[in-house]
Amino acid sequence: MSYIPHTDADREAMLKAIGVDSIEALFDAVPETHRFPKLDLPTPRSELEVSTELEALSMFNISAKEYAVFLGAGAYNHFSPAAVNQLLLRSEFYTAYTPYQPEVSQGTLQAIFEFQTMISRLVGMEAANASHYDGATALAEAVTMAGAIQRGRNKVVLSPGIHPQYREVVRTYHQNRPIKFSGDRGGKATLLDLIDMIDDNTMMVVVQYPNFFGQIEDLTEIAKAAQSHKALLCVVTDPVACAILKPPGAFGADIVVGEGQSLGIPMSFGGPYLGFFATLEKHVRKIAGRVIGETLDIDGKRAYTMTLRPREQDIRREKATSNICTNQGLMSLAACMHMSFLGKQGMQRVAELCWHKSHYAADEIDKLEGYSVDKGQPFIKEFVVTCPKPVAETNEHLLHHYGIIGGYDLSQDYPDRQNQMLLCVTEMNTREEIDMLVEALRTVNEEKHIHVELKA
Repeated sequence: MSYIPHTDADREAMLKAIGVDSIEALFDAVPETHRFPKLDLPTPRSELEVSTELEALSMFNISAKEYAVFLGAGAYNHFSPAAVNQLLLRSEFYTAYTPYQPEVSQGTLQAIFEFQTMISRLVGMEAANASHYDGATALAEAVTMAGAIQRGRNKVVLSPGIHPQYREVVRTYHQNRPIKFSGDRGGKATLLDLIDMIDDNTMMVVVQYPNFFGQIEDLTEIAKAAQSHKALLCVVTDPVACAILKPPGAFGADIVVGEGQSLGIPMSFGGPYLGFFATLEKHVRKIAGRVIGETLDIDGKRAYTMTLRPREQDIRREKATSNICTNQGLMSLAACMHMSFLGKQGMQRVAELCWHKSHYAADEIDKLEGYSVDKGQPFIKEFVVTCPKPVAETNEHLLHHYGIIGGYDLSQDYPDRQNQMLLCVTEMNTREEIDMLVEALRTVNEEKHIHVELKA
């Protein structure tokens, strides 16, 4: 039974202090019909009965291990060393909270510092923070940061090649601010179109690299256009792709954000995930979230400290950069360990496997009658396939007859992309799985469906 320390006298004193007669009076603002709803709860059950029922319900969950997964679109099925999860379960990591007392949190602070360092080097930037909730949150915070740096400007050019859910989060974050978002053009704007939209009122230009459709575009010209108008350039990127591609910082990016789920974090039905945020050193004081720094203690020994913590709890409200910019400590630790275990060569190898396997799959699918693969731009692990039938129907066929989780239906977010599927192939997909996918797509138009069981 839970322990509630307040006595009747305590409650009476508190109610008197705030000027009400009863606890019920605190809910007057809530409509009476919804104020105290009656709960239709089942009769009590024993622990054994509840455990049995929950285990039965859990059998309906879909585990990626039981299927061949070709779905990406922001959450990816990548390999992670077993040591990552095992080490996360250590009590000093799993139960640790935000290190407000740096002198007794050196281990946690060092892990965050190492994470910041790895992210900075991976994306080619000078500094990174301790992380954000997810990639979409990190992008929204980048817009906030741009507003603080570019005072007097209120235009943000958002590429339609950015993950559509990221764009939705950005607009929701800033819906009550005088920020003008442009760049959509019905989801068809190219980089050249975006360049034409940049003007002296633009505070930031945001592109994704590789973009949402998996394409790798040269950001040189749009970076020059942003610089010519003194606008910031923000790049949303994939950390796996950055292992072999030219890093966003090399294009002249001012801010680089992204989702770190690919770095040792399982898909987990949608979370918790990890947003990373990197920028130039000159913008660090406008950064959202925490920044851990390295220094020397009183004895001259290396030590780590909370260098920046620009929230309204810590500084004057008008100088705060965000009020919801906490970090994903455990997830950033997982990413830090993942990158450490794989090393530079290991991460490059993962990216190379994604490249070769996705191109093999794309070439084989492109040979199928009724299918076509968009090869207009280079890609690394995701590519767009035009199907002869609606994607929902195709995916249902893949799942029920072959045990394959198919690609993302692009028509959900881009109405002009009917029957187009975004497929993802990672290092986790075997040659056998890819060949089975090709065979399954071939049989979509056939009346007779043949069930194929994938051998382990």
